[in-house]
Amino acid sequence: MTETSAKRGSGRADKARGGNPVSRLFGAISLFVRQILDELRKVVRPTGPELVRYTTVVVVFVVIMMALVSGLDFGLSRLVSWVFTGSAT
Repeated sequence: MTETSAKRGSGRADKARGGNPVSRLFGAISLFVRQILDELRKVVRPTGPELVRYTTVVVVFVVIMMALVSGLDFGLSRLVSWVFTGSAT
């Protein structure tokens, strides 16, 4: 941190510590909202084709994972049934 930014930041911190608790609360809330808006300005939104591609990738991945888990569930239930009852029904 440079001296200039340290001096700038310390003035705000001193001012925030002073005053009544209500004004500090509203000051903190306004700072929080300003920081949120600054971060939202940095967000890069996907284009239409990118959004379709991302959605397709997610849906295909979920379907593959569902098939994998279903297959393992079916296979393991048959195995447990065979081990404990002697028949795989």
